[in-house]
Amino acid sequence: MVEHVCPPWLGYLLLNPLRKLVENPDKMLGQFVRDGMVVLEPGCGMGYFTLALARMVGPEGRVVAVELQGKMLSVLGRRASRAGLSDRIELRQTGAEGLGVEDLSGEVDFAAAIHLVHEIPDQGAFFAQIWKALKPGGKLLVVEPKGHVSLDSFKQTVATAKQLGFKRETLPGKEGNRKALLIRPQI
Repeated sequence: MVEHVCPPWLGYLLLNPLRKLVENPDKMLGQFVRDGMVVLEPGCGMGYFTLALARMVGPEGRVVAVELQGKMLSVLGRRASRAGLSDRIELRQTGAEGLGVEDLSGEVDFAAAIHLVHEIPDQGAFFAQIWKALKPGGKLLVVEPKGHVSLDSFKQTVATAKQLGFKRETLPGKEGNRKALLIRPQI
């Protein structure tokens, strides 16, 4: 399912605390996540966003962190344990065939696909799996890096999601950013 994979050594660089100056997890995700939610984070890496999400969902919530690489999950597991958040984070290693979230059908309140979708050759299959996992009214935030993803490619990604039934909600910010809030409409 994945075309390009972020190498583990880069995962360590992405944990740099200075990253908060550009991508602050609380500011990026806090408006979408509440106590008690079930959150899906495909492509979680070493958990730059995962630990913040686990704090946001509180002790009654759960973050399902999905990652292709065992090394990334191993580091995330240690970080979650040190932060006292292991009981809120479910680590799942996926294979190349899909996310492995079939058991979450209709349970997820919010999903965050951050700097990930451009790495997936079959974006339609990816969005279909997220759709099935989301509750009606559930939301998916897609964020892509400008350096890797052209605006045209991002527009095509959003169009692929819309073809599967997602509706796009307007996010504040300037035109041309690579962020989209997609909603699985209520039935």
